Amino acid sequence: MGDMSFGSGCILLLFCSQVLLVDVPREGHYMAAVYEHHVILNPNPTVITDRQSALQLMNRNLDIYEEQVIAAAKQRAQIIIFPEDGIQGFNFTRTSIYPYLDFIPYPDSGTWNPCKGAYLFNDTEVLHRLSCMALKNQVFLVVNLGTKQPCKHSDPHCPPDGRYQFNTNVVFSDSGTLIARYRKQNLYFEYAFDTPPEIDYTTFDTPFAGKFGIFTCFDILFYEPAVNLIKQYNVKQIAYPTAWMNQLPLLSAVEFQRGFATAFNINLLAANIHQPVLGMTGSGIYTPSNSFIYYDMESVNGKLIVAEIPVITSECEAQVQNTDNMQQSFSSFHTDNQVCSKEDQEAHCGTAEKASWEPPPIFYGEMMYDNFTFMPIMEAKGNIQVCSNTLCCYLSYQRSVLSNELYVLGVFDDLHTVHGTYYIQACVLVKCAGLNYTSCGQEVTKASGLIDFQLQGNFSTAVVFPLLLRSGVTLDFADHLGWKNKFYVMQKKGGSNGLITAALYGRWYEKD
Repeated sequence: MGDMSFGSGCILLLFCSQVLLVDVPREGHYMAAVYEHHVILNPNPTVITDRQSALQLMNRNLDIYEEQVIAAAKQRAQIIIFPEDGIQGFNFTRTSIYPYLDFIPYPDSGTWNPCKGAYLFNDTEVLHRLSCMALKNQVFLVVNLGTKQPCKHSDPHCPPDGRYQFNTNVVFSDSGTLIARYRKQNLYFEYAFDTPPEIDYTTFDTPFAGKFGIFTCFDILFYEPAVNLIKQYNVKQIAYPTAWMNQLPLLSAVEFQRGFATAFNINLLAANIHQPVLGMTGSGIYTPSNSFIYYDMESVNGKLIVAEIPVITSECEAQVQNTDNMQQSFSSFHTDNQVCSKEDQEAHCGTAEKASWEPPPIFYGEMMYDNFTFMPIMEAKGNIQVCSNTLCCYLSYQRSVLSNELYVLGVFDDLHTVHGTYYIQACVLVKCAGLNYTSCGQEVTKASGLIDFQLQGNFSTAVVFPLLLRSGVTLDFADHLGWKNKFYVMQKKGGSNGLITAALYGRWYEKD
């Protein structure tokens, strides 16, 4: 994703991945694999080198890829995903990355199996080796690499040096044939690469799970192509190479990957780079109801995750609960501090007339470079609300275990402008780093507070990502989740460990 680090260097705890081993996938299931790769980097990426030297470095990473493909195939994996920038690394200039780029023909130039036709095109050594891995192990292979494509100056988008350079995902079938290509649309400070002149909506078909879609890293935050691909092509399985730098409390890799799979009711196969010194870790295989993840900020080792997951073919796989059951379960959360009616949804809630009760103070603080409006949780239980622009967030809560920790309800409804520009609507329940209000919004990895809660907001966007993160950067699932009238609602009772983040992260794409 570039050379800018979100993280503060906090040491995070390991959440072990799960590996499910079976001889043959059950009916309606398939075996998926992702590999979080500890990439071998060029120590001087801005220095100009030659093709042979570039290939030497890339082959060291490809050696590890081949080991993992073999290991995944032994576990009956039918598809394996590798991370973004995992072959050549990152932090190159436009000129210094050139020797690392493979040529890739246009998708409509005919069927090509690089393992069998290595000499049809020049500068395709990496593609050749990847094709042979897929063929020898009879597995579908999704890999990210840098590619080049000459262009004519008559092309109005053609760069001055006469070539395009793309951050590219390629897909090989289990016979080694190149069947798909995707060029990253939303570059993250990647000055070595070009934005493609047109948006790629890339899908590929498999015999075991039907149609897959594919996009890369930062794309996941934007409507194009990620959301449009899912909606327009009715994609239920996504292959997702990424090089994601974690940013707590709302954009940890596994946290947002989980939220994305839940929001769109899809299977998401996410492979991240493993570079803890840069805050980069967090991969997983996600279904709407389960997660198999790896997150480790201490080890230098990569990790292979293999899991049997169901093929999603319809909306019946969704985890969203029946609204009648939701309403019934919510009734137990009502307390006497505050009364919120339907008419109050776009204004501050009116408080019940109780002379002894005063609302907690509202204060402002920066979280993830955005100016949030916060309200502290000061009682053992209660109802509070806080608003910003058109968004009001409501929290009914009960602290089942009282701890000496500060939690706050926060709201943000505005344009995010740091490390990318995009419009956010967010309702968040987060643990502060300390007991001072100034610590709210900072990165936290440990917590002991157990809170039963109902969190809801009157979102203007239809796309809301539910985030639920517990101590040690471990994932949790909401009991109930979905729309109730004009509110998006998350409810959770109980929990195995302390709460770090419970959030409804809305993306209002039309206002980007």
